[in-house]
Amino acid sequence: MSIVDKEELLKELTFKFTRSGGAGGQHVNKVSSKVLLQWPVLASGCLDEEEKLLIMETWSNRINKDAVFQLECDTDRSQLKNKEIAIARFLNIITTTLIPTKRRKKTKIPYGKVLNRLDRKAKQSEKKNNRRWSMD
Repeated sequence: MSIVDKEELLKELTFKFTRSGGAGGQHVNKVSSKVLLQWPVLASGCLDEEEKLLIMETWSNRINKDAVFQLECDTDRSQLKNKEIAIARFLNIITTTLIPTKRRKKTKIPYGKVLNRLDRKAKQSEKKNNRRWSMD
């Protein structure tokens, strides 16, 4: 994804702010610092259909029945910082998901390594046989 795509993607985001849970005293009861980032996956104009399906499959646990990707952040006391953290996480998730995985090349074990292993096994077997006490 290029920088322009990221900017277009950020325009499609919507944010909702709620009160954060947990301890915090009187301040936490007054301030809506928790950020809920929402992004409609299927309605996005930045990605093609294959990319949308890949994101839908990979992040199905974060996508609701209306095909809206949701990410929440309440790590900081500041609403602005939580919003920045949520955007950074979102961009990281999207970019890492869209990077194609490299296919593994099958390699063959070199013949010399096979011979070394068989030689070691033969020596170990000979050592064990020499230790054996026989009644012959």
